[in-house]
Amino acid sequence: MAQIGTDQQRAKALLEAGNVVGIPTETVYGLAANALDPDAVVTIFRVKNRPAFDPLIVHTDSLDKVTRFVTDLPEAAQQLAATFWPGPLTLLLPRQPIIPDLVTSGLPTVAVRIPNHPLTRALLRSLDFPLAAPSANPFGYISPTTAQHVANQLGDQIPYILDGGPALVGLESTIVGFEGGMPTIYRLGGLAQEAIEQVIGPVALRSHSTSNPKAPGMLSSHYAPRKPVYLVQPGASPPPTPRSGALVFRELFGGIAGGNQRTLSPTGNLNEAAKNLFAYLRELDQLEIDQIYAELLPPEGLGRAINDRLRRAAATA
Repeated sequence: MAQIGTDQQRAKALLEAGNVVGIPTETVYGLAANALDPDAVVTIFRVKNRPAFDPLIVHTDSLDKVTRFVTDLPEAAQQLAATFWPGPLTLLLPRQPIIPDLVTSGLPTVAVRIPNHPLTRALLRSLDFPLAAPSANPFGYISPTTAQHVANQLGDQIPYILDGGPALVGLESTIVGFEGGMPTIYRLGGLAQEAIEQVIGPVALRSHSTSNPKAPGMLSSHYAPRKPVYLVQPGASPPPTPRSGALVFRELFGGIAGGNQRTLSPTGNLNEAAKNLFAYLRELDQLEIDQIYAELLPPEGLGRAINDRLRRAAATA
């Protein structure tokens, strides 16, 4: 069973030996391995049961290191990096040959980011290689926001989980690429579209699902609990049923036991809602209920990314 701790040197030694390690970021916990070692990357796919056509994000600690892994850094990408790194932003850029095909699923681009977590940034500074690190959960299931979440799901398959406390953002990073020179959001996430557009102007949105994704996190059925999820429009109510649970934005639904409901943010704070999303989905999934009704949020700020995750959790294929 994986040990949980704060020993950065142990994590470093395990990664240098080709092992996988659970690591904290401000978004969610990642399952990390040497991004330049195909054998280590294979272990990520095996542990997560992740399909090889779904690319991974490469993590490092400085823009200087990022330039070693990509062939081009457009001006808009430089502006976003200067504004939001370290932080919940991933850039999709043309890759250098040093990045293995397995990391990018054979695509000509690589997803890169600098996470904003002191423990992981210190770890990355100490390493001679970047880390490939998708979320540390079985493929398609709810992303982990604590070290214990990782241990509960993958603890029998990995040696160590670096504990950095609860994730502060709670949603995966926003992925931005530059298709045909046009800044394009491929995955909504912990950085709001409005914040990006304040820096570089209008962006295209291409976060729709696909069975052949051009970036991580684009598959239709993802981030899902084991119990079926049904979406509820804002202001509507689900049918009252005794064995249902509910994930609501601000106010509880009538007709469902209060103990079977979780409120994302009683004050309507979208940042608080994002931080609570995955943890509350996990709690509901562990209750003795038959289904989960999830209320969609206002489509603004992080509400867009939360709704994206809820729609994927409710997808059946």
